[in-house]
Amino acid sequence: MKRFSSLFLVSLLSGATTLGAYKLVFDNDTPSSALSIAAPQSSSYTKNVSLGVPESVDFTEAADKAVHTVVHVKNTTYATATNPMLEFFYGSRGQQPQAQVGTGSGVIITQDGYIVTNNHVIQNASDLEVTLNDNKSYKARLVGTDSKMDIALLKIDAKEKLPYATFGNSDNMKVGEWVLAVGNPYNLTSTVTAGIVSAKARNLSKDGLQSFIQTDAAVNPGNSGGALVNTRGELIGINTMISSQTGSYVGYSFAVPSNITRKIIEDIMEYGNVQRGALGVQGGELNSTVSKELGINQTQGFYVNSVVDKSGAQKAGIKKGDIIVKIDDKAVNGFSDLNAAIVTKRPNDVVKVTLQRGGDLVTVPVKLSKNEINSYSYDGLELQDLSADEKKQLKLNYGVRIKEITDEDYMPYYDELKGGIILTINNTKAIDIETVSSILGNKNPNQRVRVEMLTKNGQIVRFIM
Repeated sequence: MKRFSSLFLVSLLSGATTLGAYKLVFDNDTPSSALSIAAPQSSSYTKNVSLGVPESVDFTEAADKAVHTVVHVKNTTYATATNPMLEFFYGSRGQQPQAQVGTGSGVIITQDGYIVTNNHVIQNASDLEVTLNDNKSYKARLVGTDSKMDIALLKIDAKEKLPYATFGNSDNMKVGEWVLAVGNPYNLTSTVTAGIVSAKARNLSKDGLQSFIQTDAAVNPGNSGGALVNTRGELIGINTMISSQTGSYVGYSFAVPSNITRKIIEDIMEYGNVQRGALGVQGGELNSTVSKELGINQTQGFYVNSVVDKSGAQKAGIKKGDIIVKIDDKAVNGFSDLNAAIVTKRPNDVVKVTLQRGGDLVTVPVKLSKNEINSYSYDGLELQDLSADEKKQLKLNYGVRIKEITDEDYMPYYDELKGGIILTINNTKAIDIETVSSILGNKNPNQRVRVEMLTKNGQIVRFIM
């Protein structure tokens, strides 16, 4: 079936598939393992700035701080190349493993060698090597990853104490503030570019989890995993994506905010995986068209269409028709704002939810529940884990549901596909979303996959996509 064409291509900047995670056991009393967080300040400006007079901003101190904390990451994978002639004469000896090398960037976040980068930079790595700004190289090991937010944590063992980045508060960044992007584009080490924050809370994925800082600082292949810093040199984002039709920078780039990054890293260090809290509401963001259909005047906020049973939202009294306008002190103008406020929280955290209910504003405390339903988008299909109740009802202990169809080529088969349960992909059981994302992430770009699916009518069908 078709491969996608769109008005713009969201291009990952380098790398290959998830290696897996090693749980880190560390001593909480060891200062070198603690993430450094900058003291709160009211603004990231070092002086008053006019966009018309960029010379008035001095980036030298911030750049000097950042370049020493940004590293070059080399990912080596091995693929077996088959030579038909050699295989004919020598059998399996004709299959020769060949090394494939990908490169990206990373940021040192502790003096004892923990490094944050993008998951796609280190995907499928057999060997990882990190080169510091002083040209010293070290073997790196993977500590853990979060493929959904595209964050990975590495560790190197260096004898000396390393320079490390201080986390700034990405929530305090304002649209229009100056930022620097530091990384290794096209293997050009220690490259610094400048721009401004163009937007916040950008969501470019169909699963709704992501919440990026958008900037116009030049970012190119190899910058992935590098630092986005404010004018004080504080880390406020990890450069991740560009928006481009060519694969190279044309004006927009995106970074995972530092507050989200820090929370992911702390989860990996403490729990070995990422702890995600769930509010327990379903619905959509408002605009003029939607508001008119609903018969309401409000055109901003998140409209609650349903509430998940036994969730924190239900227990707090949130109901259909409520409009979420604020989480804690953060305004919610749409889904990306709602997600940005929740993604830094953990299960059992309590948030204050401000609702527009009729003509009144109501604020209720909500205890977040564990987000047990994972989702994943692939090739125009939105997939979702089965709940425990669904598995019991279907008498299955594996499988993922096709939640929605977004590719026009699949629309003639919409009724057959939507709601179906994918059982196997390439003869491998689709145990859950993590398994499916690993299978699909490891396949060759042009390779088709064989799918076995249980339809809503209880029939087993097989197809190739």
